[in-house]
Amino acid sequence: MTFDIPLPRPSGPARRLVAVAAIVLVVALSGCATSAPTLNREQVAALVADPERSDADRVNDQRRKPQEMLLFIGVKPGMQALDVSAGGGYTTELLARAAGPSGRVYGQTPVRRTTPSSAQPEGGAAPPLPGAGSPRPPSGGLAGRAERLRTGHIVAVVQPFEQPVPPEVAPGSLDLVTLMFNYHDLGHLGADRAQLNSAVFAALKPGGVYVLADHAGRPGTGISESGTLHRIEESFLRAEVEQAGFRFAEEGFFLRNPNDPRDRNTPEPPQPKDDFVLKFVKP
Repeated sequence: MTFDIPLPRPSGPARRLVAVAAIVLVVALSGCATSAPTLNREQVAALVADPERSDADRVNDQRRKPQEMLLFIGVKPGMQALDVSAGGGYTTELLARAAGPSGRVYGQTPVRRTTPSSAQPEGGAAPPLPGAGSPRPPSGGLAGRAERLRTGHIVAVVQPFEQPVPPEVAPGSLDLVTLMFNYHDLGHLGADRAQLNSAVFAALKPGGVYVLADHAGRPGTGISESGTLHRIEESFLRAEVEQAGFRFAEEGFFLRNPNDPRDRNTPEPPQPKDDFVLKFVKP
């Protein structure tokens, strides 16, 4: 025999305390994904070594050093990220693998111009090592990567550079925005870089990270060699990003090459370009 004994329902102050506790629990659960710890070196190494990654991406790994890049960024499961000027999706896929099933990564590409002579971004890929050839990304672009990727979510979006954030992303909701090796292209493409940086700033949550990598230009050249040598002066880029309200956090030195004379698009003698990687934070 069982007896159903009614329990007293809280009222007044007790009821309010229960309601507050429930709200706190919901907020904590909704934020648990982005509060996950960043991936450590062993986890990142396993992510990069996944046999499902394409051969073309592995060739690009020789120059791009994805383990160092992901550790520098501080990727974590559940993150909400945007990869600006995603090109073939090399970085987008890496971020999606790091974000896992609970995260989401938007890969932005601009509206393609119709005239054959119109300049296009380099596609988000640094030049291969000498002798490595020019590997093509997997077929299908971002959409193809999204279909093949089982541990993460890639959302391909076509947006102008001045408005790279898709409409469904609420202001102040992104954890990370990346722009890999294409900021200089915005110069000869005539994009409004100030508007881009302002849009990124608005989309990131406080403490959100904006990471840019690009090919280093010589002092005093600014962005004037963007369409010829495909380079940009590091201090010039940093000043533009900080003008949008970002705080400079740190620089990664894992792609630097002090032997690059920086006076050509392809260095002579053949060698990797001198590349800088900068991390900014939204206060």
